[in-house]
This record gives sequence, C-alpha cells and structure tokens, in this order.
Amino acid sequence: MYSLLAQLPTPPLQESVGLFDVMQKGGLMMWFIFAASIVAAGVFVERLLFFHRCRLQVGEFLTGIKSLVRRRQFVEALERCDDGYGPVVNVVRAAISKRNYNPSELREIIKESAQLEMPALEANLPLLATVGYVAPLFGLLGTVLGMIDAFIQISRSSGAAPVGDLAGGIWMALVATAAGLSVSIPAYVAYNYLVSRLNHLIFDMERAGIEMVHVLTEPAQPDIIAMPASESPVASKQA
Repeated sequence: MYSLLAQLPTPPLQESVGLFDVMQKGGLMMWFIFAASIVAAGVFVERLLFFHRCRLQVGEFLTGIKSLVRRRQFVEALERCDDGYGPVVNVVRAAISKRNYNPSELREIIKESAQLEMPALEANLPLLATVGYVAPLFGLLGTVLGMIDAFIQISRSSGAAPVGDLAGGIWMALVATAAGLSVSIPAYVAYNYLVSRLNHLIFDMERAGIEMVHVLTEPAQPDIIAMPASESPVASKQA
C-alpha cells in the first residue's frame, strides 16, 4: 500500500488550499479524524440542548412546591411537577408520590429516583471523551504513515530523493497531526463544560431531595389565616 502511495505524483501547492485538498494531502487517517469531529459536534449539540431543556429555577420551584406541601395540597403540587421537565422535577414528583413512607424509606426512594436519572444525564458523554482521546492518536498514526511514505521515497532514490518527492509524506505527517489536535482540543473543552453542567444538575437533585424529605416529614402546621378567629392560638390565649 505504501509503495502505491509513493508512486502517486504530488500535486503542486496552490495559492489557496481547500478543506478537501487538505484532507487528500493528509491521507487516509484524515477521514477518520473528520468522522470523529462530526461525532463530537453532534454529541455536544445534543447534550447542550438536553441540559438547556432541563434548566430550572430550582429555588423558586422548590419554594412553590414546599408551600403547597405544607398546606397538604399534594394534588396541586403534583400538577406543578407535571408542568416542569427534568431530573429535579422527577425527584420531587417521586418524593411527593411516596409521601406516606417513613423518613428512612423516603430517603431511599429519593436516592433511587436520582440514580435512575443518571443514565439519561450521562448519555453520550463517554463518546465525547473517547473522541477527545482518540483524535490525537489518529493524527499520530497519520504522522507515522506520512514518515513511512517519506522514507520509502528516500529508499527508492538511494538516499538522494528530491524535496518534491518527499512532500507527499511530509504533508501527510503534518496535516494529520494538526487535524487530530484540532479535533481533540475542542472535544476536551466541550466535555469538561458538559460535565460541569451535569454536576450542577446532580447538585440540584440532591438539594431537592433533601428539602423534600424535610418538608414531607415535618409535622403539619395549621394555617392561621384560614382558621376561624375562635380557633386561632391568639384568640384561645386571650380567652
């Protein structure tokens, strides 16, 4: 295969080199690197849209839910959960649905509910990390193939190969390395950004679970405003 590549004439360098020309000069590995870049871009966009959809004002949401739970308006609280979307909402819904369990069982239910949300949150992130790790290896392999091609040219000419005959192998080596790094660096940056978004959602789920356990297990408080004046604590004390 390398002998066939060596026999191919090296096209002259044009004033402007397009993407397709660069991929041709980079050799076979450029197609693998290009495919890896498409996968990385697709995973990043898909995860970005998913995390954006899961975005929630957790403090405001929990305040409204806890207010309804303290008034024992569980149906209204579940309806508010149905209007939302995301792992935090699912954890809160599971807690309200199992509100009659004792505190220890309720904590286990919330923990299991949060664990069930993790596969959806972590989906495709390992694939993005794999692209960030493998892309430089593709570039390195392209570099090795390019150097092999250059040494084949030198061997055929008994060590006196002109620079023009070595240009194809040098192009393959340098372009493949640059392309691999150009895909790997953004992939790693995108992966770390998505992991930070994931950790933020995990923290919100833990916060929601803890607060729901506290509000569901605390004793019911009478609504003083809704009570008749004769039954309010103030009126009883004055009497």
